[in-house]
Amino acid sequence: MSSRADKMGSQIKVFREHSGFTQKNIADYLKVDLSQIAMAETGKQVFTADILEKLAELFGVSLDALEAEERQIPPLSFALRASEIDETDMETIRVINRIALNSRFITELLEKRGNHG
Repeated sequence: MSSRADKMGSQIKVFREHSGFTQKNIADYLKVDLSQIAMAETGKQVFTADILEKLAELFGVSLDALEAEERQIPPLSFALRASEIDETDMETIRVINRIALNSRFITELLEKRGNHG
């Protein structure tokens, strides 16, 4: 995979599958057609920055992780006990992951400061 769209599409698929979401879950959550998810995962379409940000937060990764060749930053993990998940559930997961990502970032900053202070 050489193009940016191919790399990003592949990562979106990996993170989606790792998170246990279907393409339909993602399409419903983003309010886009299911074919757009399939095209994005195969590198035939690139999402806008706001959609990419929502996906990164939903998956619990940084935006940079969506473009990486390999997953350098492990996604945040969570367990779901529901047989079905809807857009409201996914939005809740995104918000929780955003908080966790911010916490991770602050922890890294404090560790760097501690090593240099």
